Order: sequence, then C-alpha cells, then structure tokens
Amino acid sequence: MKASELRGKDVAALEKEVTDLLKAHFGLRMQKATQQLSNTTQLGKIRRDIARVKTVLAEKKKGA
Repeated sequence: MKASELRGKDVAALEKEVTDLLKAHFGLRMQKATQQLSNTTQLGKIRRDIARVKTVLAEKKKGA
C-alpha cells in the first residue's frame, strides 16, 4: 500500500482501513503466539501499513 494511494481516499475510508489492518495484525499476532505463522515478516509489513495510514489520516484531519 502506497501513501499516494492513501491520499486519494477520504477520512472515513482511511479509518476503516486502520480498523481492518488492526484486525489483521491481531490475527497475525495470534498465529505467531500459537506458532502457526510461517512468514513473520508479515507482522512488520502490517505495522508499517498501519503507521502509514495513520500518518495520512492525521495529515487529512489537520488540513481540514
């Protein structure tokens, strides 16, 4: 997910994206805890995506 793609979305879509990513991150954490997660790099990617979306969301809220 690129920041340029995120900047084209509105605030409601970004907030929904954050909640979806948080749910996905929780699922991956549970898989890791039960040793079912084979590709642990997914956790870092999801965390970076969450940070990216939250940054764009903060920019939009500050600009509005």
